[in-house]
Formats: sequence, C-alpha cells, structure tokens
Amino acid sequence: MSVPANRRTSPKDNPMVDKKTVAKKATEDISKKDLYLQIDKFLSDKENQVKTFNRGDIVEGEVVDVREGMVIVDIGYKSEGIVAGRELKSETLDWRELKTGDKVLVYVVKPEDEEGQLILSIRRTQQASTWLVLEKARKDNDVVETVVVEANNGGLIVEIGKDIRGFIPTSQLDASRVYIDGVRQVGKDISSKVQKRLNSLVGDKIQTRIIELDREKNRIILSEKMVTQSRDLEQREKTLNKVKEGDILEGTVSGITPFGVFVNAEGLEGLVHLSELSWDKVEDIGNLFQVGSKVNVMVIGVSDGGKRVAYSIKRLLKDPWSEAISKYKIGDVVKGKVQKVVPYGAFIRIAEGLNGLIHISELSDKLVKDPADIVSVGDDVSVKILSISSTERHLGLSLKGAKSKELKANKVEKQEKISEEELASAIDTAIEEELEEKK
Repeated sequence: MSVPANRRTSPKDNPMVDKKTVAKKATEDISKKDLYLQIDKFLSDKENQVKTFNRGDIVEGEVVDVREGMVIVDIGYKSEGIVAGRELKSETLDWRELKTGDKVLVYVVKPEDEEGQLILSIRRTQQASTWLVLEKARKDNDVVETVVVEANNGGLIVEIGKDIRGFIPTSQLDASRVYIDGVRQVGKDISSKVQKRLNSLVGDKIQTRIIELDREKNRIILSEKMVTQSRDLEQREKTLNKVKEGDILEGTVSGITPFGVFVNAEGLEGLVHLSELSWDKVEDIGNLFQVGSKVNVMVIGVSDGGKRVAYSIKRLLKDPWSEAISKYKIGDVVKGKVQKVVPYGAFIRIAEGLNGLIHISELSDKLVKDPADIVSVGDDVSVKILSISSTERHLGLSLKGAKSKELKANKVEKQEKISEEELASAIDTAIEEELEEKK
C-alpha cells in the first residue's frame, strides 16, 4: 500500500526513520538554547561589558606598568590607557612612586587617538576637580577667590586654580579699582590711566562670582561687581530696617549732579538736594564736594520702601540766619560783596549764610537800565537793610539808601565840627570880654 505524497511521515509511519537522528537533533536544539542563555547572561553582567568613555570622564584605574616617562593604566576599556609627558605632573601625586596594581584616578583626554590608543591624564584630575568646584560655585552663586596674573585693554586675567585661568572684564570690576574717584569716566586720556591702574593690580586677590563657565572651551568669565553689589544690597537692607527720620549717618559722596549730590551712607544711597547742601547759596557744587568725599548726613525722608531716600547736610550745620537776625536790624548799613548781577538787581553776600537782594530801583537815585552799569561781581559795597524776611530767609537791601545815610552822617558830623569851633570861638570871646571888664 502506497503513502500519499502530501502526507507527512513519522517514525511510526516510516520505520526507516532513525530514532537516533531525532534524538541527536533534539539535543543540539537544547544545547543552542543553553548557549544563548549563557551569552545573554554574560552580556547582561556589567562586569563583562566593554566600557565606553568620553573626554573629561574621571575614572579609577589600575596601574599595569610604570616606565620611564609613562604609566600604563587599565580602566576597563578595550585597550589599556597611557599617561605620558606633562599629563603625569601633579601637585598631589608623584607618578614615580606608583607601582603595578596601584589604584589611581585618571582623566580621559582622548578615548582613542590617531593610533587607536587611550590617552589619559593624572594632571588633569586635579584640574578637573577644580572645574567641578567651579561648576558648583556657579550653581550656588558662591564667591570665588582669584589672583591677578595679567592685565590687558579689556580687563584682568586671573588664576583660579593650578593651570586654570579666568577673565574679569573692566566693566565687571568695582569702579573704585579702575577710576581714581570711583566714577566711570570717558576721554582721550582715560584709557591710558585705566590701563596703568589695571597693571598695578597684578598680584592682588579679588573676590568674584562666575558669570560664564564653559569647560569645553576653557572659558571662565568672572565679576567682582556681583560680589560688591551683593554686599551693598545686604548692607542696604540692614540699614533700611533700622533707620528712621532724624538719624545721622556717615556716608560717602557717590555722585554729583546739578540738582544735588548722591550719598551712600551705610549701603543706603540717597540724595542731598541742592537746597539741603548748605545754609548758604550754592553756586558750584563741585567747589564744596568731590566724589569719594566723606560726609555726615541726616535722614529727612524715606519712601517707596527705600527706593527714595532724602538726606540733608545743612541741618547738621549751625544756622547762621538766627544769629543774623539778632545781630542786624532794619536801617543798619552793612558791608557786603556782590555775588551775582541779574537784570532786576544784584545779590549781595553779607556773611556766611546771609544773603540779600538790591532791587534795581535801589541801586541809584537815577534811572538804572542795566544793574551791571552800577555794580560788578566781586565788588565790595555798603548797603542799607530795608527788610528782613524770616520766612524767606532773605534781606532787602539798598545801595542808594546806604549812600544817602552816609551823606547825612557826614553832614551831621560836619555840622557838629562847626558847632564845636563856634563854641570855642564864643568861649574865647567871653574870656576876652571878662578880662576887659576887670581892667
């Protein structure tokens, strides 16, 4: 009986099939399965995986060999790594003391060079640890101490750690280091002066904060202003929390404007308005104050949470007006100096803090079209006090009145002299008449 062609055979159907062959095939299938399982297990074990490394990785390796000018280290890579040349130098480790089997931290310079070698460094582990510290300092906004090693037109080159340098732009330096009076200036001679001052900073230590940090480009930009401004803000808040109107603070002039001076007192910057600088009339602020000048100020106003602070200097000075009122009275003729000539008259300074105006109508008995025809700045004049205004703290003065009074005084004095002569003559005549009678 024949078997259909499309029917599968089995050992039962076909006694010609060898049972040993079937058993052998089943055994081979089981062996392959076990092998695959073993391979998977081997590959899943991290200890058996081929490690990969990138430039900048810091890893622990084992010293395989120490040769002249070279150390071979196994870090679990497909090939052993080489530390050679200047990459052996380190302040914390002497490579000559290494021996086979020692554990050592190394920095991956190149996972594979042109010759397929793994290039490592011992020197850069110390440098890399400094970078890690700097990265943390930037993240936490910590202060970083630097040492100035060089100055150029743009700022200062500073050393942060061994073989690690950064840059502080001139604009990020505290102005007091760069400019004599602490105020930024412009002009053709300023650049050379700034460079001279920058050169003088070589060797100085400067506290900074990190603006930019790029390890790959070996770029570090630092700022001193971020430190000093932060300190100022802390001091400002401290002062602002305790200060009240009437308090007296010690400060420094930080700026001069046509309408007054700015003063930084214990971190709290405020304005001393022109009217609060002096009891006397202020013509030129620059003659009284310079940036950097030390001054005492009285707090006379704090508003907007400290955004606006008003100070006074004159309120700490003796008010000459009260003394002037008691010393002078209406009708007195006093000496003064012409301070300013204006179309409507002339301002006269009688004493410190005591000023008055001669109106154009009081300059002369004659018609005056231009006060400059009668008086000039700097002239010493005698004036008569016409009025004293306590509210305006001002005197009304008269030049013609003083001259008229002087003329009258001279006439009276002359009349008094004539009367004395007449009296003497009369006495002489009386004596002569008396002698004649006796005869």
